[in-house]
Amino acid sequence: MDFIAIDFETANSNRDSACALGLVEVKSGQIISEQVWFIDPQQRFDSMNISIHGITPSMVTGQPTFYELWPTLQPLLDGKLIVAHNASFDMSVLRYCLDQSSLTYPTFQYFCTYLMGKKILQELPSHKLNVIADYFGIGLKHHDALDDARAAAAILLKLLEREEQSDPLLLARSHGYKTGTLFAGGYTSFSALGQKSIRKKP
Repeated sequence: MDFIAIDFETANSNRDSACALGLVEVKSGQIISEQVWFIDPQQRFDSMNISIHGITPSMVTGQPTFYELWPTLQPLLDGKLIVAHNASFDMSVLRYCLDQSSLTYPTFQYFCTYLMGKKILQELPSHKLNVIADYFGIGLKHHDALDDARAAAAILLKLLEREEQSDPLLLARSHGYKTGTLFAGGYTSFSALGQKSIRKKP
């Protein structure tokens, strides 16, 4: 199973204020590479966000903007299966950053470990990243972009192992979900089978 796990952190409540991105590449069920970037959002930092992830304005000074970073990111995402915990958040950050930079959406499918964890691990009281990570014994420094991406990757591998599946797409389908997609004209959500979710790019 091959996929890319990602996690964005934002400077404030605006979805186009990405200030960090963690990315973990999994090939044949093994993590083969990890990368993390600080991003200059060119926006204010809210104290609440700083208290969550610890990233301050000085830490992104001189770092690339999303527009400047995109030529590096695009080949890592295009055509891949992208995995995130609460993917609706991370995919919206990606879309808003692309929109703000007037960039074309890449084409890929994506998978949400939060929704799949909620479906499969019904015995848990919560399905937040730290709760599922603790359940599986996965070490985590929560809200560190790289650690969160690494944990999302590990959680998907654990869910596949638990369900005796080797393909995330089949795992989703076996539990009544279809993977989300991003494409040049818009996107579809990771959602229940039969649910209409196509949205056009504004």
